[in-house]
Amino acid sequence: MATPFFAGLAVAAAALAGRYGVQAWQAFKARPPQARMRKFYEGGFQPKMTRREAALILGVREGATPDKVKEAHRKVMVANHPDAGGSHYLASKINEAKDVMLGKSKGGGSAF
Repeated sequence: MATPFFAGLAVAAAALAGRYGVQAWQAFKARPPQARMRKFYEGGFQPKMTRREAALILGVREGATPDKVKEAHRKVMVANHPDAGGSHYLASKINEAKDVMLGKSKGGGSAF
């Protein structure tokens, strides 16, 4: 006698769970889209660039390998190159960040 009751209870629980699952999926699909790109360093540059600031600009860790630094430099520079509508100031800061990370800093800071 108890078996049909438990079977009915299981069917009702499955239906309820399915209903909430469908509602959650519709809410998930209706949410506004968000950018999936990494968020880059927003600025507020210091007079003399530190290794930490350079890593933030390029989006790498402070101990990144030279290959990772060069790849990150290329990606950030493509997005901010003056020929593609970027600013000369940002391009100079990106180049300075690469030099600092690779240990080639001239110590003079930005040209601007």
